Amino acid sequence: MLPQDLHIHTVFSTGDSSVVSQQTPELIAAVGHAEVVGISDHIEYLHEPIFADYAAEVGSHGFRLGAEIVHHEDVDYALSLPLEYRVFHCYDDDTYYRDAERLVDSGVPLIIAHPMALGTDLSRLPSEAVVEINNRYIWRNDWRGYYGPWRERFDYVFSSDAHQPNWLGQTLARYVGSQLGIRETLLFQRRERQSVA
Repeated sequence: MLPQDLHIHTVFSTGDSSVVSQQTPELIAAVGHAEVVGISDHIEYLHEPIFADYAAEVGSHGFRLGAEIVHHEDVDYALSLPLEYRVFHCYDDDTYYRDAERLVDSGVPLIIAHPMALGTDLSRLPSEAVVEINNRYIWRNDWRGYYGPWRERFDYVFSSDAHQPNWLGQTLARYVGSQLGIRETLLFQRRERQSVA
């Protein structure tokens, strides 16, 4: 069993064509692939009244409540929500680096999503950000050259970025971490599933 997986999507990411109908919170709970599971559906699909249902469903399984922020326009909304962590697409653009600073300053853990795939300049990120090594994209580029110089500056998490049940794993991400000598930072302790009356 994996120690944690905080970048997982479910059917709440209604506009993401990669998410299949079987990717439900119930199935993820039944699979039980990680000690700590966090659900981070795309925030653009979680506006009220959907967010309340999303938060209740995530909490009912004992999962950590997160959201993935893809667009600058959604940062203020994300900051207004009672999220336990945020997953952020930091594109190589001044606006997004400023957004990363704002998100880190909020005191809620900020995970920088698949930065190598997005071309994020790691030298421009706040050192308090947690950098993701993502199973979905890690194999596409020169991960040694990209992450190697920054091994000591950041804390790291390994993530599946699962949109489908068969993506619930981190084999490649963990291989890359071991090759780089990167140890994963555990952001949360396991919590038990809440009973629903």
